[in-house]
Amino acid sequence: MTKRIDATTEAIELIKLLKEKHGDLMFYQAGGCCEGTQPQCFEKGGFYQRMGDVCIGTVEETEFWVDKDLFEYWKNAHFTLKVIDAFGVGGFSLETPLKKTFQIEYRIFSPEEMENLTPLTYIE
Repeated sequence: MTKRIDATTEAIELIKLLKEKHGDLMFYQAGGCCEGTQPQCFEKGGFYQRMGDVCIGTVEETEFWVDKDLFEYWKNAHFTLKVIDAFGVGGFSLETPLKKTFQIEYRIFSPEEMENLTPLTYIE
């Protein structure tokens, strides 16, 4: 099956560090306002998803949720979670005190990949 999300080595290492400090985590990527469109990392259960939001997969056993409207726009794209040295918009994400920011890099799935995508989970 074709995964919808992967992560760079640097992002995986940061997730491991955050898990050591905070326990189980979750990601949520929304489509605007103060958080922009960058992924936000929270303690698991620290953010309540809305009806129709989509879990596109996991990174290091951490669910990655996407706002339903943003997912509709990017549903044909692969997400790669990466991290940069920067102070993110809003500062709500757990990596902010470390002067790091998670980011997503997108690429469109090939026709072959589209035929075999991993299943989604929705908030109902």
